[in-house]
Amino acid sequence: MGRILLGLIFVLAGYNKLGTTATTAAYMASHSIPLSGILVYGAIVVELIGGLALMAGLYARWVAGALGLYTLALALIFHDYWSFPATAARAQHAFFFKHLSMIGGMLIVAALGAGPLSLDAWRYDAAPGGAARAGGRR
Repeated sequence: MGRILLGLIFVLAGYNKLGTTATTAAYMASHSIPLSGILVYGAIVVELIGGLALMAGLYARWVAGALGLYTLALALIFHDYWSFPATAARAQHAFFFKHLSMIGGMLIVAALGAGPLSLDAWRYDAAPGGAARAGGRR
């Protein structure tokens, strides 16, 4: 259940960006991100596909690692509370540490795998040799 809720954050963010690509690109550009008009579509793909894969437990360790790095980049670029005036720093501080807590969840998935109710578990069990082929890890 935790893996599904963690992935849902990304799916919803990607879905919401679909209708606001120009606004999102402008926000990215305001943070000095080059080619934001193109990279916004990369963000949508990462969030939608990565979030869905995490929810399904498909390549969960790799996806969690990738989304963890993506989330770290977002925290450092968009929520750099140390560079904000005191009045705005409080909200950015909260957002920054919310991102860090999400990274913590990703690290758990990356370390422990998707669990028994996942496509990874099904793939390993369906493969010749089953879980023994995967070294017993999921």
